[in-house]
Amino acid sequence: MLRTVEIMAWVRNHFEKGYAANTRETIRRFTLHQFAAALLIVQNPDQPDRPINSPNWCYQISSAALALLRTVREPGFDQRVQSYLTEIPGLRQQYSRAREMNRIPVTLPTGGAITLSPGGQNILLKQMIEEFCSRFTPGGQVLYIGDADDKYVVLEAETLKRLGIVVQQRGKLPDLIVYLPDQNWIVLLEATSSHGPVDATRHQELSALFRDSQAA
Repeated sequence: MLRTVEIMAWVRNHFEKGYAANTRETIRRFTLHQFAAALLIVQNPDQPDRPINSPNWCYQISSAALALLRTVREPGFDQRVQSYLTEIPGLRQQYSRAREMNRIPVTLPTGGAITLSPGGQNILLKQMIEEFCSRFTPGGQVLYIGDADDKYVVLEAETLKRLGIVVQQRGKLPDLIVYLPDQNWIVLLEATSSHGPVDATRHQELSALFRDSQAA
């Protein structure tokens, strides 16, 4: 099992191909994600519920792919490739089910249900939605929920637009946006494990993002 930075070091040591440290995210997004989608590799086999933003996120070649690749020069390899490709959809479903089992179920104030990726700030985010909102924003409508695994797990873009809020810089958004129609209030909430305290700098960012809001 290797983290992205360790994979880069392995490539450098074995193939004399060096990558700059700031290309780590590019390699993760445009190579490792594709390998995972094809089930050439599995993610976090040691801890499937590892938070998506954990520095310990790691990858390991799948047992099926490894068994296949070890027979590249042996007779019957082409037939084994075809068998492997036939099995991939079923293996992918098994892997997806295992990942889904570790997701965090969340009940929205309206009674609807969603799931968030496991661990990290989402444990706190679940409490914010289910406990804070029921106490302090009764009747509120959740317009946005930020999830490290799926930034737009909830995004009521049309309602936000009607309120004068256009979502462009998703990385700048707070973790949770709730709208109270009776008071015409927008409530912005952040999980402290995500951004830290709302200091003067963060307050300025949020003020700029929501300066055209028609809600208070």
